Amino acid sequence: METYWAILERVRGSALRLTKLDDDILAHLEKDFPEFDPAATINEDEMKSKTGKERWRAFMMAYEKKIDDYNFGTMMRTNPKFEYGRDETIFGTFSTPSCDGLC
Repeated sequence: METYWAILERVRGSALRLTKLDDDILAHLEKDFPEFDPAATINEDEMKSKTGKERWRAFMMAYEKKIDDYNFGTMMRTNPKFEYGRDETIFGTFSTPSCDGLC
């Protein structure tokens, strides 16, 4: 976590590129989830609903052969305005260097 924050202190998250797939993943996210607002609070119930799980699973599976460990989990802040904390953090899948920035 310290390394991640050290990077973010030097480079804006919107300008950070950790892999060659970052731009492709973001474009795919914007296409499949046009309602996604990175500044909004994540609705965990919606994300983990049957429909939400199906949508995220389809998105994630596109990277099965492109990204090692494409389906690992990660801690995500539910709202970018708050630091990581017990009440502001959820666990989700699709953790890679490329996708952590999306989380």
